Amino acid sequence: MEAIKPRFFYGWIVVIAAGCVILTMYGTLLTFGIFFEPVLTEFGWTRAMTAGAFSVGVIIRGSLNFVTGRLTDKYGPRIVVTTCGLLLGAGYLLMSQISSIWQLYLFYGILVGLGMGGAWIPQLSTVARWFEKRRGLATGIAASGEGIGILILAPVATWLISAYGWRSSYIAVGTIALVLIVAAAQFLRRDPHQMGLLPYGEEAKKQSSNLQATGFSLRQAIHTRELWLLCSVYFCFLFCLNTILAHIVIHATGLGISATSAAYILAIIGGTSIIGRLGLGVLADRAGGKSAIIIGLIILTIALLWLQLASVVWMLYLFAAIFGLAFGGLLVSFPLITAERFGLTSHGTILGIITLNAIIGGSIGPVLVGRIFDTTGSYQLGFLICAAAGAIGFILALLSRPTHKIEA
Repeated sequence: MEAIKPRFFYGWIVVIAAGCVILTMYGTLLTFGIFFEPVLTEFGWTRAMTAGAFSVGVIIRGSLNFVTGRLTDKYGPRIVVTTCGLLLGAGYLLMSQISSIWQLYLFYGILVGLGMGGAWIPQLSTVARWFEKRRGLATGIAASGEGIGILILAPVATWLISAYGWRSSYIAVGTIALVLIVAAAQFLRRDPHQMGLLPYGEEAKKQSSNLQATGFSLRQAIHTRELWLLCSVYFCFLFCLNTILAHIVIHATGLGISATSAAYILAIIGGTSIIGRLGLGVLADRAGGKSAIIIGLIILTIALLWLQLASVVWMLYLFAAIFGLAFGGLLVSFPLITAERFGLTSHGTILGIITLNAIIGGSIGPVLVGRIFDTTGSYQLGFLICAAAGAIGFILALLSRPTHKIEA
């Protein structure tokens, strides 16, 4: 069937659907920090023990990213995301019934972790296939769903917990996740060729090299230095990100800030991350993914150093605003630089490998920093380690170079 150029490009529907999935999956996931204190208070568990369930979920979804990326490359995102939505919703619904630590690890760590395997790679790998031009903008719009989800669901979860208790709140969260994710997944399509279309902007770039044709296979990519360098940079970033998202709310309440005001820290992170995703997404279109990653890591490190001084609510809000810019921009930049360096042939699989390796950092961070707090009674050392990880990631990003096959 000959590719056509319709008046309205369906790829924008794919962007909106992917954004809705990301909004719901990450918006519900990142309410963990808000549920953290009431769950911990009821059962008397340590912070390291409770945060461990979050880390198990990080490991599970990180391990699954390779699988969901490969399945998306082969079968498309619709069935993958629908299955993950069912698992995620079930995990949250069952969280309302927990009475012991093993249930927390099973329902949140494993079930929610399995469901979150469909949150990132299937969405952004699919968006990348639909756009040759404006790929950074399209990715930024879809990825902004995470920021919008945090912005909306953090205060909603706080209100639900205060009005109905944390158990009933998890029932609401599970219902929202189940319905919205499964519905949005039905609009996803693997690539424009399935609908007789061309990727957005492909006609205008006929003379340029075709990434789909010259892209790396997984076997070729794993033999490049660049793949493992990107894994290391992403490791440092996720170490910082997951630590902050798991601990920042309870850190704030420990400073004497009210639970409602502390929840707005997450909301601000989510709100400014939208600006970061769109801003660095456009920058990546113009200057490349490497430039976007370097700028994002500079902003991240500055925010984490400022956190060492933040002791009152306005200082924490300023931290949240700066951190959110970096958080949003960096999450958009890694799928983009993966497409730049390795093409689209196995984009979902290669991005899954990068995420799988980096997720180790994301799982270590919350438990390590929780353990440091349990030992010292303070988050200062743990947050300083996060700042050091951000600086190391920046140094590694400077070493990034284009892969030879794409240059050829």
